[in-house]
This record gives sequence, C-alpha cells and structure tokens, in this order.
Amino acid sequence: MQVGEKMDNHYSIYICGVGGQGIIKTSTIIGEAAMNQGLDVVMSEIHGMSQRGGSVSTELKIGGYTSSIIPNHGADMLLSFEPIETIRGLDKVNSQTKIVFNTHPIIPSSNDKVYPNVDNMTKVLKENFNHVLPIDGTQLAIDAGSVLSLNMVLLGAVTADDKFPLTKDSVIDAMKNNLKPKFHEMNLKAIESGYKSIRG
Repeated sequence: MQVGEKMDNHYSIYICGVGGQGIIKTSTIIGEAAMNQGLDVVMSEIHGMSQRGGSVSTELKIGGYTSSIIPNHGADMLLSFEPIETIRGLDKVNSQTKIVFNTHPIIPSSNDKVYPNVDNMTKVLKENFNHVLPIDGTQLAIDAGSVLSLNMVLLGAVTADDKFPLTKDSVIDAMKNNLKPKFHEMNLKAIESGYKSIRG
C-alpha cells in the first residue's frame, strides 16, 4: 500500500493546542485536501477559546462519517501542538493511535505552577502507547523561517504516516490555496522538514 492510501478511507484526527498556533487553519487545510482527493470530510466546531493562550481543539473525520465527534479512544491520530495539550487529549486515543506532538512547551505567564518535564512526559507516553512521535516542531518552524510555520511542520509530519489518507501533494495544494503566496516557500520548507523528521 502506498503512502497516503488507506483501504477504507475512514480516518479520524483529534487536533489540539493553544490559541494562536494555527490549529483552525490546519484543520481547514486538511479538510480541503480531503475534498480535493474526493473524500468526504466532517469537522467539529472549535472547542475552547481560540484567542492566544487558551486551549483549543477540533475534530476531523475523513470518510463516510455522519457525526463529526470522535468517541473516546476512537482517534486514528492525535495531532498536538503543545505537550500539556497532548496529555489533555489522551481520552481520544487508544493503544494504536498515532500521537504526533510538538515537544516545545508554551508556559502561561500567569501560571505559578511548575511545568512538567517534557522528556519525562514523552517517556511515559512511549511506555503506554505504541505510536508516539515527538517532534520539536517549534525549532523546525524557526529553521524554516518563522515560528508561525509550526502548523505546516506538523502537517508535514502527519503526511509521513503511512496510514494517513491524504497525500503530501494534496496537502501542499490546499496550503497554497489557503495561505498567501509570499509565505509559500517558507511553508513548503516547513512541510518538508516535518515530513522528514518522521520519515527519516
């Protein structure tokens, strides 16, 4: 089976992170790429506060689904933009869920609690789940030209999964249709770096 193919083309993605990280745009691009491949897609409304700093999540289901809500432990992929948000999203995953997450924390300025050690969080995740794919997406985004391309790095990372039903090319086409041309070169670099971080 080729990368981007899935026999039944049913695939659900739970996306979470912090407001201002581009989660809504990421969902839009995935949804458009799915439609461009002739696949049905349903997306839930955004949950949480989408302003900068608040927790945000959305749910995408590709294929012949009628409901946009992913049941607990029902996600094929958890795509997380921030480590703590990864932990918050674990009720959606099961032992076979692909967990792709950005390891760079966003520490609230108003929070006096100690932020958990990300290496320890990653270790515990790997002990409990079979497909944990940590990625320093923030650094890769900076290397590509701007931290604002983090969502493109993570998009590239998910297209590297052999069960993901969308091709990298269809995601790139949808990106170009949704983002300004002056950012295309940077975003292409970000997608490629995310893809290579998973595929090696």
